[in-house]
Amino acid sequence: MKINYEKAMEELQQIVGQLQEDSLSVDELSAKVKRAAELIALCREKLRKTEEDLEGLFED
Repeated sequence: MKINYEKAMEELQQIVGQLQEDSLSVDELSAKVKRAAELIALCREKLRKTEEDLEGLFED
C-alpha cells in the first residue's frame, strides 16, 4: 500500500503520542519503533525527491 507524506506524518504523530503516554507494552513498542523508522525513511525519500524535482525546475 502506497502512503503519502501527509498520512505518514499523521501516523508518526500518533506513534509519538503513544510513546509519550507510555501506554505501549514492550512488544507493541518494538513494532511501533520499527514502523516509525519505516515512515521516517519514506518521508525522507519523498522530501529528497521533491527537492530534486524543484532543483530540476530551476535549472531549466
